[in-house]
Amino acid sequence: MKSLQETIQDIHGELCHISDYLYHHPELGDQEYQSMQLLTKLLEEHQFEVETGVAGRNTAFKATFDSGKPGPTIAYLAEYDALPGVGHACGHNIIGTMSVGAGIILSKQVAEAGGSVVVLGTPAEETNGAKVPMSEQGFFDSIDVAMIVHPGDQAYESGEALAMDAIQFAYFGKTSHAAAAPEKGINALDSVIQLFNGINALREHLPTDVRIHGIIADGGEAANVVPDKAVAQFYVRAKERKELDAVVEKVQYIAEGAALMTGARLEVSNYELSYDNMITNQALSKAFTKHLENITAQPVLPAKEGYGSIDMGNVSHVVPAIHPYIGFDIPGLTAHTQAFADMTITDKGHQMIADGALALAQTGFEVITDAKLLAEIQQEFSKTEC
Repeated sequence: MKSLQETIQDIHGELCHISDYLYHHPELGDQEYQSMQLLTKLLEEHQFEVETGVAGRNTAFKATFDSGKPGPTIAYLAEYDALPGVGHACGHNIIGTMSVGAGIILSKQVAEAGGSVVVLGTPAEETNGAKVPMSEQGFFDSIDVAMIVHPGDQAYESGEALAMDAIQFAYFGKTSHAAAAPEKGINALDSVIQLFNGINALREHLPTDVRIHGIIADGGEAANVVPDKAVAQFYVRAKERKELDAVVEKVQYIAEGAALMTGARLEVSNYELSYDNMITNQALSKAFTKHLENITAQPVLPAKEGYGSIDMGNVSHVVPAIHPYIGFDIPGLTAHTQAFADMTITDKGHQMIADGALALAQTGFEVITDAKLLAEIQQEFSKTEC
């Protein structure tokens, strides 16, 4: 049986080819048909059983390799959606290939060691993350740990991410001539403006970790017509889900007050899925950090303070999980830029695929073969307040 290191050498070229292809042919969230096909084809070639279109998402997949022997089930999560305009500027081409590579590497060991390997293809992380319905629909019920690793300027330990709700406030008023008969109109845009004013007044009384930011998605069509419809969309974020729910309640009261002030009718909805805060399993994180540092011979920095939101947070509420970063070793390199995207197809980007896949596989193998580590992971998770 080949070692983990030998297996990554065997498949590294193919993983890089897929990653580069994704870079040159980026697909937006829930449109990643070619990306899914390439990743699942490679998994099938390595005897994974593949289901596509899972969790009600056409480009989601579940690939399973079951040794038929008792043991833990390790899940690797693959992302492969791109961004408008800048393509794979968040490095999801690398994320997808690292997770698929890790699954294949570990699958060569479980025939003897026992356990199972699952690779979940999770579309649309940037907008409407498929990990949310997967978490709700029981995809992680039989999984012991879930892992994903993200490219970054430098390597960082898995840390926190904010819980987030994406809320739309639609106001409906009454149109009228803004000059000839303004008294006959109900200005829906005035409600949106009062909503922004109320939220800005609320900021003074919110914890420092709370973030509220929004846009006017629809503000009317002509200056001489009283707008009978206006729409605002907000992201509301907080460090923990309970805190976020309390803040959202306050924002909704403001929205209702803004409707009362103008006489408009209010409709509230979520325009994207809600993300829970990320809860890193420290026992699992320490194991991964150890393996990554041994492979790259570079230090893994402490987790960055998190002000973004990720759908991996939802996963971390139902199963022990980590979301660390592997580095290009270019301090200050910023994601969601063309420079970041271009790094994914360089020699550094290709080496990142090998290093990340191997570190994920080694961590999974340790969880399968070290009962003490698995017990520590499970004990920590049982004490976690979600």
